[in-house]
Amino acid sequence: MSDRETGPAETGPAEIRPATEADVPAVAAVTDAAYRPYIERIGVVPKPMEADHAADVAAGKVFVTEEAPGGPVVGLVVLEAFEDHLFLDSIAVHPDAHGTGVGRRLLRFVDARARALGLPEIRLYTNALMWENQQIYPKYGYEVVERRVDGPYDRVHYRKRLP
Repeated sequence: MSDRETGPAETGPAEIRPATEADVPAVAAVTDAAYRPYIERIGVVPKPMEADHAADVAAGKVFVTEEAPGGPVVGLVVLEAFEDHLFLDSIAVHPDAHGTGVGRRLLRFVDARARALGLPEIRLYTNALMWENQQIYPKYGYEVVERRVDGPYDRVHYRKRLP
């Protein structure tokens, strides 16, 4: 029986780990698959699709998770630590993995990463027309800080203060 037939309940989800150079094509593919549906809605290519994935991986900013240990990459986060906060630059879940808990695990990982780094807050932004995200982030403790236009991007900025 394949992993798909047994499902994640039997195989268990893969850990979230730092991306390696070998993961760069998968990072690009998952990011593209996750953000491509928004191009028509927002009228521009989402910034994460234009990122230098190889440079981000080399800098240690990208963390990935697989469908099952050793399986294909199904989700990722791009993080950048600053003196007073952790910036969640991008979170991407492959559409085939929507509804499986990958996004929830990634968001919990971001919290744990910020705590491990001794940072009191997580910050992120999302496009104002990506309303799905605006429904998700408050459920995980994020609050709207401001809405700001940056070039062609109308962004809603969030923060989460960690206890």
